[in-house]
Parts: sequence; structure tokens; C-alpha cells
Amino acid sequence: MKDVPDTPTVAVPDTYGSTEMRRPRQPFKTQQKRYFPELSAAAVSMIPPGCVVDGEAVVWAEDRLNFNALQRRLVSGKEGLQSLVRDFPASFVGFDILCVAGQDTRNLPLRDRRSLLEELATVWSPPLSLSPMTSDRETAAKWLEEQASAGIEGLVIKWSGQLYAGGQRQWLKFKPRTTLDVVCGAVIGPIDRPQEIVAGLPLEGELRIVGRSSPLRVADSRALARWLRPAADHHPWPATVKGTTLDRFNRDRSPVALTRVEPVVVEVSADTAWSGSSFRHSLRYLRVRPELDPDEVQLPAGLPG
Repeated sequence: MKDVPDTPTVAVPDTYGSTEMRRPRQPFKTQQKRYFPELSAAAVSMIPPGCVVDGEAVVWAEDRLNFNALQRRLVSGKEGLQSLVRDFPASFVGFDILCVAGQDTRNLPLRDRRSLLEELATVWSPPLSLSPMTSDRETAAKWLEEQASAGIEGLVIKWSGQLYAGGQRQWLKFKPRTTLDVVCGAVIGPIDRPQEIVAGLPLEGELRIVGRSSPLRVADSRALARWLRPAADHHPWPATVKGTTLDRFNRDRSPVALTRVEPVVVEVSADTAWSGSSFRHSLRYLRVRPELDPDEVQLPAGLPG
């Protein structure tokens, strides 16, 4: 965490996917009312007119953030959406305030906006909550260590004297990563020049696709290609999959051709964004592990089922 003179650094836990929670004089947009009716109702009752609060909508399930349940709201029909609202209620975590009583607060330093937000949040109750913030390095490090299992992906680092500038990358994000072994059961691109890895892990007794890597560097592509062999019969994966199979949270369902290969173990780097059955973000290829048996690769203990 970098210190800036006269502007102490503050850290805020980073969850997933941003959304803005607004309650100006006009009511919520139709989509917000539809997908998050409980948050819309809470904002109407607990956020005064003329205020704009910035934050995130989240869903908690079994003491962990459930991004899958949140995303399902966006694709569910009326009955399905009602079930999700009932079974997986959403919460809102506010971390900034952009307007108070119709007055633009974006030109105020973060420390002052935070004071205004904390004052506003004194009347909040679930499902509205205030995001924690600290300027203490040890506290931030403790959050990283203790909250990863709850699906907190990392920290957002801001400066207390910072103004709010929309459309600009002012904040720093720190996300811890872990190294793990996965099974490369296919690649995207030709077998002698693979472009991306299609990763698999054992789930419910089967080798399931759990994600893809970011594009391989030329040197990594060449190193991996040395160990790739065309798939034999009875490969567990089809030759073509929907785009959402490789990235469950991508709305592009266009088919993607897989170059199926004989399974080989590869070591990758991943962040904590695990949905329970797939990685939400791209994996980073580290090296091939031909000395390991793909049948012996297990679901890492740190990934919740």
C-alpha cells in the first residue's frame, strides 16, 4: 500500500461487479426495480431524494458471496426472478456518495465524501450497508487473509484526498492470487500453436470445464505445444461448446471450437473468483507439468464446492 503525504491511503474490500444505487427525484429505472426490487424498496425508504450513492449489489449465501445467484437475476423470467429474490435476497454495499440534497459532491475529497456517506448510513439497515474502510495497513492485510474464503476478491486502494472523477481509473485494485494445478483437456487454436488453455477439474466425479486461460505468450505456446497430443476416442468434452461454457458470465453464446487433446497437467495462477463450479476470471498459464498424472489432480481445498 503506497503512502502519499497528507493523503493517507485507505482500503476497501473488493467484492464483484459494480452497480450504482441511485435515488434522485426520479424513481429507479425499470430494470433496477425488476431485478432488485428489495434494494429499490430499501433505497426509497432509506436514501433521501437528491442523493446518489455509489456501491455494489451483492448476494450472500452460506456465508459467501454468490455471484452466480446475482447473475441469474439478469436472465431469469418473472417466476424465476421471484424465486431468486425469495431464496437469494440481495444486499447493497455503499462505498461513495456523489450527490447530497441535489448538490454535487464529486469535487470533495474522499475523506469528506466518506463522512457524508457515514452520516447518511446511520439510518440504514439491511439490505443497505456501508462498506468498511481503513487506513491501517495491518487491518487491510487481515481482511485479505480472513475474507478470501467469503469471496472477497481483494482490496480497492484509494487516497483520502482524491476527488471523484468518473470514467477515469483513479483507484488501485489488489487481488491475491494462488497457484494450482488444472487439467488441460483442450486448447483454443491449432495444437501446434495453442492460443488459450481450456482448463478442467474433477467435479462430481467428472472432468468438467472450469475456465480458460488468458492468451498465451509465444514462448509459452511453444513450450506447451511440445506436450500436446491429439485426443483419443471418448474424450469427455465435445468438439464445440457455447461461449458461456468457457466463461459462464459472458453473454456471448456463440459456439467456440475446441482442439481436444490428451489431458495434461498445467500449473496456473488464479484469483479467488471461484463460483463453485468455474473460475470467473481468466487463468494465467505458468508451466506444463508432464510429470503429474491428470487422473490424480483434485479440486483444490481452498475452492468451495
